[in-house]
Amino acid sequence: MDRRSFLRASTVGAGAAAATTLATPLVAQSTRTLTMVTSWPRGFAVLDDAASYFETMVREMSGGSLVIDKKAPGELVGALEVFDAVSSGQADLYHSADYYFIGQHPGYAYFTAVPFGGTAQEVSNWYYHGGGEELHDELGMIFNLKGLLAGNSGSQSGGWFRKEINSADDFNGLKFRMPGLGGKVLGELGASVQNIPGGELYQALSSGALDGLEWVGPMADERAGFQEVAKIYYTAGFHEPGSALASSVNLDVWNELSDTHKAIMRYASMATTQYQLAETLANNGAALARLQAQGVKTLQFPDDVWDAFGSASAKVMDENMGDELFAKIRNSFEASLAQSASWIQKSDGYYVEQRVRVLGG
Repeated sequence: MDRRSFLRASTVGAGAAAATTLATPLVAQSTRTLTMVTSWPRGFAVLDDAASYFETMVREMSGGSLVIDKKAPGELVGALEVFDAVSSGQADLYHSADYYFIGQHPGYAYFTAVPFGGTAQEVSNWYYHGGGEELHDELGMIFNLKGLLAGNSGSQSGGWFRKEINSADDFNGLKFRMPGLGGKVLGELGASVQNIPGGELYQALSSGALDGLEWVGPMADERAGFQEVAKIYYTAGFHEPGSALASSVNLDVWNELSDTHKAIMRYASMATTQYQLAETLANNGAALARLQAQGVKTLQFPDDVWDAFGSASAKVMDENMGDELFAKIRNSFEASLAQSASWIQKSDGYYVEQRVRVLGG
């Protein structure tokens, strides 16, 4: 073989070897699969939508090197058992609403919603720029969890009822589903409050096991079919003005992840929050119109009922102030709300007021 042929053959061989060397890690690259237990039946509007979007974002952002295996309630654990399953290491992460877990610690209410709390934007302001994320982690350390928010349904409705609420006394003896500290507020007004998983609510309402319930808002409520068994719908509620969803990770699992995978999980959770909030707000108006076309009567609670909500809320919130971490979370949250509201009221709030005055609607 002459020198030119030898060099050409050597170059081709070296190129092939280099290609093989570069390709090998891609072929051999391992995939990490995380088991995610959820509180939502498959196909549940808004809530399972958020869990599915988060799952997709993690897979796509990681190029398939990090995959989430999403489990519906009953496939591994029950809807309200996901916290303990992830804390103990039975599963790797959950997607749920953290106020379901105030029995573990009342501070978890703040990572979904609290009575007369923040709007979706105000919750994000606090979480990402007011110390909320760090407090989520501090709370999670107690339970071996790394906190992540992954979704927000915006303002939730006041709920479905069989009869109108004309005074606070109408809650006395009412069998009503409302989780979190909001449920404790209705308990102060005499309601018999229950926390029933979403997949069981339609049956409970239709059978009479419940007199009423709150779920999410028109888009999710319509798909759940509540309009078939109740016709009175209060569109504004005191209990969840901006309801966050959480996808918290077992802390041992989190610590094993690479920095890249940690970043992907965090940014995927942030994207999920924005995407899911937009999905909900974009669809609630049309869903409400369809509900009304099916004979649903939409109402607002009277002012004296709102006053009763406020008095009972203050009592419920103050009951937990003996817990040092709860007090720390509450004070941080309320300080952030005060800062947000001082500007929002003077800008967005005033603008919307003037837009309605000038253009109507």
